[in-house]
Amino acid sequence: MSAIGAKQTGASAGASGASSGTQPVKTSAPVKISTGEGFAVGSFAAMTAVLFSNPAESIKTRMQLQGELTESAKRRGPGQAPVQKLYNGTWDCFRKTAKTEGIKGIQRGLGAALIYQVCLNGSRLGFYEPFRKLYNQAAGKDVKEVWALGAFAAGASSGVVGAILGNPLFLVKARQQAYSPHFKIGKAQYNYKNAFDGLSSIVKSDGIRGLARGMDAAILRTAMGSTVQLPAYNYAKTYLVNLSPDNTFAYNPLLLLAGKPNAFSTYLVSSFFSGLCVCAAMQPADTALSRVYNQPTRIDERGRSVGTLYRGPIHCLYLTAKTEGPLAWYKGTTAHLARIAPHTVLTLVVNEAYLRYYSNWKAGRDIFAQPLTE
Repeated sequence: MSAIGAKQTGASAGASGASSGTQPVKTSAPVKISTGEGFAVGSFAAMTAVLFSNPAESIKTRMQLQGELTESAKRRGPGQAPVQKLYNGTWDCFRKTAKTEGIKGIQRGLGAALIYQVCLNGSRLGFYEPFRKLYNQAAGKDVKEVWALGAFAAGASSGVVGAILGNPLFLVKARQQAYSPHFKIGKAQYNYKNAFDGLSSIVKSDGIRGLARGMDAAILRTAMGSTVQLPAYNYAKTYLVNLSPDNTFAYNPLLLLAGKPNAFSTYLVSSFFSGLCVCAAMQPADTALSRVYNQPTRIDERGRSVGTLYRGPIHCLYLTAKTEGPLAWYKGTTAHLARIAPHTVLTLVVNEAYLRYYSNWKAGRDIFAQPLTE
């Protein structure tokens, strides 16, 4: 269960039991959230967030594919014509996409993105705590202890599960977002009517194995992001909850949030810090993933569908650095941050809210009541 862990402890029992010498009323059993329930709540939270973050994801994908394997002006020899850039930055990409394709272009791939969130973030948020407790138990530690190594391992493990389950949807989503009826953005263009058309088209052209394209890149990207997402969130939240003037500078503005474990302001600041960490950790792998997904394919001599440009994410990063320079790994970083920060904030904050509401509902309380703690 999430950090808020709302529990029904029978708060009214104390009042009724103390009013007279009668026998105390038994307290209710704590509310427990199962792995399945955590998966469902996490999925709904992530789907809510992606409604707002998908436009930035579309722009990020296009920025990452712009000028793919084309030498930059600084790396081209004298006398060679400069490369014409399709987009002059994140805002220019957004403006041109909105102007030429409308809301459909800005929200391209939304259907696949929504289903993907069920697989990825449902796994991240639903399986994180079970994995963390498992690693703590294996190391002989209390399951309630926030053990850094176990937290990182749990984040990576839950992310890998999500990446494997969601890879076909992420593949379709990336290809949809890279497609434009007006411009050729990357080395290939894939025009799918919707998520299911994309899945069936891939199976028809590349076989069932085609749905696993880029899975190694997806695992690398997601493991890097998941390794830091929830540990960074929990670290920031624990820091704020335990913050006091005795252990920090008196002028620390975060003191305004100190000691408020169930305040949405605490969730917000912790989530924003987590989003910054995720963006920094996964940007190169994210660029490689977009390119591996969107590359042209062919059927090799063994009848397998293979990419014509990259053998995998590491090969992609190598060729990108060799041709465009290492800074090309960070193409679309502004758009990525514009997506990952609000998406992480919304996912984690909404997840906390949904868990609170669901726990209160399950305990028979007003769903908007403050969570009860032991």
